[in-house]
Amino acid sequence: MIKRTLVFGASLKPNRYSNYAVQRLVANGIDVLAFGKREGNIGNIKIKTELELYDNVHTVTIYLNPKRQKTFYNYIVSLKPERVIFNPGTENPEFYDILKANNISYEASCTLVLLATNQY
Repeated sequence: MIKRTLVFGASLKPNRYSNYAVQRLVANGIDVLAFGKREGNIGNIKIKTELELYDNVHTVTIYLNPKRQKTFYNYIVSLKPERVIFNPGTENPEFYDILKANNISYEASCTLVLLATNQY
């Protein structure tokens, strides 16, 4: 199964983990969507700067600090993903409670490690 993934907080800077995550997800045959502060491309993946209501999002992997996440709680919940991954530095107990209340699973983990160890 292809786990359509939204990389939330994607960066055009190649030295950022979010950028590398987009590349690794694509290399693993995963359908990738990207949202970030600046529009542009990571390979063939376009980073959108406007929120869109996507269908069939399996995973949202977050690369935004908890303060910046607040504005996006409702949007992420509205996508009804099966899970949300909080990468290192993005852990957010307040958001965990909201996700739990909406029956969305979450994990504090690293997308890159999950991919490298075939646990994605």
